Amino acid sequence: MQTQKYSIQQPLIESLLAWVKEGEIAIPEIQRPFVWDKSKVRDLMDSIYQGFPVGYIITWKNPDVRLKDGTLGGGKKILIDGQQRITALRAALMDEYVVDQDYARIKIKIAFHPLEERFEVRTPIIEKDKAWLPDISMFFQSGFSLIKLNRDYTAANPDADPDKVETSLGQLANLAKRQIGVIELNHDLDIETVTEIFIRINSKGVVLSQADFAMSKIASNEQHGGPLLRKAIDYFCHLSREPQYYDHIQDHDPEFAATDHFRSMKWLKHETEDLYDPDYTDMLRVASGVEFGRGKMSDLVALLSGRDFEKRTYEEYIVQDSFERLDAGVTRFMNESDFKFFTLILRSAGFVHNKLMRSQNAINFAYLLYLHLRRQGMDRGDRLQSLVRRWYVMSILTERATGSFESRFDRDIKRLNERDAAEYLTEIEAGDLSDAFWNSVLPGHMESPVMSSPFFGLYLAAQVSHRDHGLFSRHLTIHDMLLTRGDIHHIFPRNLLKKHGMGRSLYNKLCNLTFMDQPGNIKIGDRSPGEYFSAVAAKIDRDVTRPGRIDGVRGLRDRNDLLENMQENCIPASIFTMDVDDYADFLAQRKGLMAQKIRRWYEGL
Repeated sequence: MQTQKYSIQQPLIESLLAWVKEGEIAIPEIQRPFVWDKSKVRDLMDSIYQGFPVGYIITWKNPDVRLKDGTLGGGKKILIDGQQRITALRAALMDEYVVDQDYARIKIKIAFHPLEERFEVRTPIIEKDKAWLPDISMFFQSGFSLIKLNRDYTAANPDADPDKVETSLGQLANLAKRQIGVIELNHDLDIETVTEIFIRINSKGVVLSQADFAMSKIASNEQHGGPLLRKAIDYFCHLSREPQYYDHIQDHDPEFAATDHFRSMKWLKHETEDLYDPDYTDMLRVASGVEFGRGKMSDLVALLSGRDFEKRTYEEYIVQDSFERLDAGVTRFMNESDFKFFTLILRSAGFVHNKLMRSQNAINFAYLLYLHLRRQGMDRGDRLQSLVRRWYVMSILTERATGSFESRFDRDIKRLNERDAAEYLTEIEAGDLSDAFWNSVLPGHMESPVMSSPFFGLYLAAQVSHRDHGLFSRHLTIHDMLLTRGDIHHIFPRNLLKKHGMGRSLYNKLCNLTFMDQPGNIKIGDRSPGEYFSAVAAKIDRDVTRPGRIDGVRGLRDRNDLLENMQENCIPASIFTMDVDDYADFLAQRKGLMAQKIRRWYEGL
């Protein structure tokens, strides 16, 4: 028989806020920034005032851990859903600061019109209007007198109906005594069950990240330095995207600014590299993978709760050990020398722009591998660099980091802890990157009409690595075009194919795309490739009497230069005679050439 997995309470709003203030419900100090706009705070106040339902707050009680003396220690309740509503209540009723999406501390003032029983976000106009009460938080401050406010308001608004004013003010004063639903999930539930419950209860079906559980676990454990560790993770990720935020932390959070963690991330103050800008999920995944040898985020949550996987109990010494090891993993992740050298390895493979890197999970595991090898004592020489480059590209080629990837991550991490990394990678290559893959599977990916495809990113990285040039150019490299103003050119022009009834899914195939400088791209127009390639050849031969002269040729000196440029861009030699009727044959040839370029590049990594 299945037991009920939760209990429901209906506390008063003031009781809920008291629980939060007293720490009975743990809300991380720097949890996700407050993402509601101010009008949603206003609407929440109005719904509570009108007696409308405002949804459930969901909490999950930490498991009781066994202490050193054998007794059980009760854990705090962790907020699973409702942070935005609780933050809105604290901001509007308790006059507390919130952290907005720019990580700035702001206050949200909600005004009330007693005669119209209407709430609005305070504005300068409202503040000057005597018919409005500019800040409802006054009702919930110590020393507040409803009688005095009623008297003052009616004196300032002599035409107001005193009975109406008294009723609406009294109803507003009782706002915090309205009930709100709290669902408390049982402490013995595993994280997968908690996630499923959340999805079923949440009306929007928002998927709750298991990393959010981990971050809440971290922040709620003050005994083991959780709040500061949580800040280290959040601040590092924010600084990696916005280095200018460094001064804000230093000025507004002196406690954290005095920590070793803050000193460890000081280098981000002047960092402009954006190949790898991790978020807190990425950082947790890498740090915990390196330290615990596990790839599932749910395992990290269990370890932070003190889970003994063999005895199926919760032990305080495991909590302490887990926090210490995770702290070490976060410090290792933030190390300036290692982080920068890792991104340098990616650049050395041809990934010179973040738009070539479409799989954050693949980057995460590559960094995990790098830190794992460094922890094992491997120096930063050619062997380590080659392993990291090949693993990252292999992950993209085999789609190892997509879909339900956690089980593969977990298996790979455990294998890397058991055996030599090079041998394990060779084993994967033998099974997943056979001739059949290079000759059939990968060419198939080149027919995708999605330019954001990670496989197109690999092709462009291969071109960068090989120092290839844009179409019809001997001077402008693919590297230059990616970083400046290179155009994506349709080899069989888009308008030409559209005129023949072909839609986006046909003319946008990856194997119909190449980089070219903008002027040359414009000159081509909608001519068939047979026509404009022949015109380029004629120009090179200085046959200026031939019609269709093109000015987009950049430094090609002779036919050999042209043929070499075509090879760099995987253009089949038969292009000089191709018209729209040859499009299918062109795609078949070019996708194979692109796949072989990627193969040669990969085997040289």
